[in-house]
Amino acid sequence: MAQPAWQDPEPLALDTAPVPEYGTGSLADLLPTLVAGQGVPGFEQRIAGLTPADRNCVFLIDGLGWEQIKAHPDEAPYLHSLLATSRGGSGRPLTAGFPATTATSLASVGTGLAPGEHGLPGYTVRDPDSGELMNQLRWKPWTDPHVWQPHPTVFHLADRAGVHTAQVSSPDFEHTPLTKVALSGGTFRGKLSGEERMDLAAAQLAAGDRSLVYTYYSEVDGKGHRFGVDSDAWRGQLMYVDRLAQRLAEQLPPRAALYITADHGMIDIPFDEQSRIDFDEDWELRAGVALLGGEGRARHVYAVPGAQADVLTCWREVLGEQFWVASRDEAIAAGWFGPHIDERVYGRIGDVVAAAHDDVVITASRREPHESLMVGNHGSMTPVEQLVPLLEVRS
Repeated sequence: MAQPAWQDPEPLALDTAPVPEYGTGSLADLLPTLVAGQGVPGFEQRIAGLTPADRNCVFLIDGLGWEQIKAHPDEAPYLHSLLATSRGGSGRPLTAGFPATTATSLASVGTGLAPGEHGLPGYTVRDPDSGELMNQLRWKPWTDPHVWQPHPTVFHLADRAGVHTAQVSSPDFEHTPLTKVALSGGTFRGKLSGEERMDLAAAQLAAGDRSLVYTYYSEVDGKGHRFGVDSDAWRGQLMYVDRLAQRLAEQLPPRAALYITADHGMIDIPFDEQSRIDFDEDWELRAGVALLGGEGRARHVYAVPGAQADVLTCWREVLGEQFWVASRDEAIAAGWFGPHIDERVYGRIGDVVAAAHDDVVITASRREPHESLMVGNHGSMTPVEQLVPLLEVRS
């Protein structure tokens, strides 16, 4: 229930939101910087201080944020040794982009574009043509991938320029729409085990005089969602992926650089009424809302026609102490989705966008029963979610 207006606290000012460092220090800037150093036309160095290498490998660990590595030196001794805060480490954090979620981040990595350009600005967003919510991770309901995201990937452009290009990941991902629009170009190599992926990534890196190789591991994120980043199951995955990273680093061919990064961090949210606000049980938040998109910590809210202003006012009154709550145009003007918004992307962004500041989520127990049970969550612009590692190893 909203309090009387005279008792309402001041909502969070939008200019206090730590906007991602698009253009200089975000995930979207990594591959363009690497291929610029390999002489691929049309790219320039965006991230300062990265020395060009003939052979570049990006190892993306789903869900392993900068803050999680810092907090677990015992479970991840090798990764921790690469942090700037450790002796001899040269690591730094990048910002994931908004929202800090897998589909958005992988598209940013692969295209070198911010969400407002590549057009995957959330976990679920409205398709303006159909009026339906589109799950951009599972690609449901189906829509033509190359209409939804028409820009070429950095991998495609590097491959055309003569760079040996490969993606090494689970065979399950080879033909998914998300892979097609974000991570395709060159050759896809599917391997089931983490050890096989590391070995094959190293072999692919050595296969060309100039090489660009991407490899991926997902289960740190999976255990975090199910059990939380304070669980033994999550720590076990962290210990495993730490060994994988070292295994790959020790096989680097000459003139190579390995960059270890992630798509987002993660935060555990308690299971209590103060921390989990159920949209399906809150009549104030539901009033005037046609569709609820996004995810618990980064919501796209689509109003019924004519109700946009009322929905924005209500969400600010109810949530403004705990969330940055912006209209679509305010979020765009603040740069949440990047410096440019393609026309086709504008209507995918919510009429209201809500990004969590506190340790809280907006669940939807009936609409999203699976997601509402997740212990670990992500999506917003807080450091624990937004900061991802950029750890470098060179041969």
